[in-house]
Amino acid sequence: MTESKASIIQEITPSPLVALGMLLIAAFAGLIYGPLALILGLFGIFLAIQTYLLRLRFEADALLVLRAKGTVEIKRFPYKDWQYWQIFWPPFPVLFYFREVNSIHFLPMLFNADQLTEQLTQRLGPSGKIETAALAEEASPPHSN
Repeated sequence: MTESKASIIQEITPSPLVALGMLLIAAFAGLIYGPLALILGLFGIFLAIQTYLLRLRFEADALLVLRAKGTVEIKRFPYKDWQYWQIFWPPFPVLFYFREVNSIHFLPMLFNADQLTEQLTQRLGPSGKIETAALAEEASPPHSN
């Protein structure tokens, strides 16, 4: 028996390129306006720390946000609660957005956009509205009368 790709656990690690890019932009901004360079530099340092600390794990029923090299679960987002997901500006991805039944989430794009898109599409379908009722039916076992 073979497992579907959506049931295989997949972990995605952040890429340091976003943080390094932000620090490079801060350095150039320093040539123009010091306070802007400071703000961008601090944001770049924050992104670098997040890159080191965060991991995404795609499990069969939920997306997990992990800390400390994948050993501590920060948050679990069950797929059955998702209504919509989107990666903004695909040629230069900068923001990952998803909406759950009771909340919305914006995350800076620290992860490889192609890997993230592939995993989300396998587990939730293409970007856009997600049929949560269909997902809930698939996740629940058949009822016997």
